[in-house]
Amino acid sequence: MTVQPKKMNWGALLTPYLFILPWIIGFLAFTLGPMLFSLVMSFFDWPVVGEVTFVGLDNYVNMFTDDPLFWQSLWVTIKFALLFVPLNLIIALFLAIMLNQKVRASGFFRTVFYLPSVISGVALAMIWAWVYDGEYGIFNYLLSLIGIAGPDWLNDTSWALVAMVIASLWGQGSMVLIFLAGLKGIPESLYEAASIDGAGTVHKFFRITLPMISPTLLFNLIMTIISAFQQLSLALLLTGGGPLQSTYFYAMYAYDNAFKYFKMGYASANSWFMFLIILVLTFIVFKTSGGWVYYEGDNRKGGEEA
Repeated sequence: MTVQPKKMNWGALLTPYLFILPWIIGFLAFTLGPMLFSLVMSFFDWPVVGEVTFVGLDNYVNMFTDDPLFWQSLWVTIKFALLFVPLNLIIALFLAIMLNQKVRASGFFRTVFYLPSVISGVALAMIWAWVYDGEYGIFNYLLSLIGIAGPDWLNDTSWALVAMVIASLWGQGSMVLIFLAGLKGIPESLYEAASIDGAGTVHKFFRITLPMISPTLLFNLIMTIISAFQQLSLALLLTGGGPLQSTYFYAMYAYDNAFKYFKMGYASANSWFMFLIILVLTFIVFKTSGGWVYYEGDNRKGGEEA
């Protein structure tokens, strides 16, 4: 008696891929394809109009050795990131903890805190331009009520970058919701047991809350770092990089090279260097997360036995 080989059901095998085919096409056409093409462009002198010339690594060499705007924009971005990243995480976590309290109308407040994150960049810039106006702005008006003469925020080199940080902190609704989801996943029994043992609020926060949401904190940290190094729209619309290039972010530097000076190859080299910076920082965060990220499922901390 011969056993007939089982026929492959190609329809059942290919059906899942048909459902994700639109995403695959979109990813190849609008993400991976342009990325690889920009990598090729970075090795060329690629004007919008004119002859394309292969220059090898000249774009990268010139960027490091013969372009002071490169170092200026990079330093401005680093200063912004050093202020923005910790403040963004701390404020988002604080708001999430507040919204996690069992109070009336908590759903309403969650909606209110999330709404700024869906406002378009242009509308947000218009709002903050009015808030920061040195003569008629509401920010300086509120400061005047307590006897403080506010600066001309967007035209003062000492305060323009701080103004960018404050404005960027406004739209953190998505991060708050991610933290809130992490907080909801903490078993209430852990807090009850800690209370029986006499633990206070601060002790519960550092011994229970932070370890339990550490994977969420890791995700938000990486996303905040990426956001900090890609900062563009607010500064472009509010200050144009001024005053005296105090808000001239690296993303704006690459944008100007591409769409103001039409040096597409050079701008591609700028963008790939930014990609490498973000890649290295993300790698460092992942490598160091072993000491502070706790995964409950395998009872380990950062992938090693606790």
